[in-house]
Amino acid sequence: MKKNNKLAYFILILTTVFWSGNFIIGKAASIYQIPPFSLNFYRWFFAGLILLPFTYREIVERKKYIFNNIGFFIILGVSSITIFNSIVYYSLYYTQVISGILMISTIPVWIIFISSILKIEKTNIFQIIGVILSLTGVIFIITKADLNLIKNLDFNKGDLSMVVAMFSWAIYSALLKSRKYKISQFSLLEVVIICGLIFLIPIYFIEMSLGNQITLDKPFLLILAYVVIFPGLVAFFFWIKGISIIGANRAGIFLHLMPIIGAIMAMIIFNEKFMFYHILGAIFIIIGITLSNKKII
Repeated sequence: MKKNNKLAYFILILTTVFWSGNFIIGKAASIYQIPPFSLNFYRWFFAGLILLPFTYREIVERKKYIFNNIGFFIILGVSSITIFNSIVYYSLYYTQVISGILMISTIPVWIIFISSILKIEKTNIFQIIGVILSLTGVIFIITKADLNLIKNLDFNKGDLSMVVAMFSWAIYSALLKSRKYKISQFSLLEVVIICGLIFLIPIYFIEMSLGNQITLDKPFLLILAYVVIFPGLVAFFFWIKGISIIGANRAGIFLHLMPIIGAIMAMIIFNEKFMFYHILGAIFIIIGITLSNKKII
């Protein structure tokens, strides 16, 4: 194994640990009653602030290109920064980390599905079956494989909102890979953060007006430090570096470690249980993901 490959594998494993940790921290935030939309606002406000000195010059130089494509960048910002991250933190107020991270693990399948709908990429029969099986797995988790929940429509609102987050990130990812960019990855991230924050600001003030105030205590500061530094900036840098060494396809395989790492963390830290419906859902999701990556020769 080449030395560079070892480095790539190491930093990509760390990336999945940091992104899995975001769900753990999101759950901890709910325990400490930290408002989810406010947490997400501060996360990206400070991440954007840290990135600004490194991206400002390029953004100014490429301002014409950015403004010519501002509508597209706004869609990227709203779907990723405004909706996805906020809804994940909100969902973890009501659902288990294991349920949330299993549903989020199906995102690669939904990217394929949405890419097909938007005519970004063509879909084959294996991918269609993969989408159906993954959806079945998500349904098992949402319904807890209980017919009474289906009859009474008595679903956990955290599970339902996690579905919104799931599709939001899939839309972002499908659109993100639909074109090439004339700015660097970090400048692109900064532009997306700014666009997302613009739409997150009114939501932040609405949350505060409803009495959900941030307390600048130790738990909040530690949680904020983690979400800004590790799943945000460090993981993003590691992800880009890993892709540059071993390529996007091989790097993407490491994302499948997230539900495993996240579930283990949740069981250790929060004493969550891996229930029968999790196992049933996971089986369908794994088969669905496997089929969706299969290509017709």
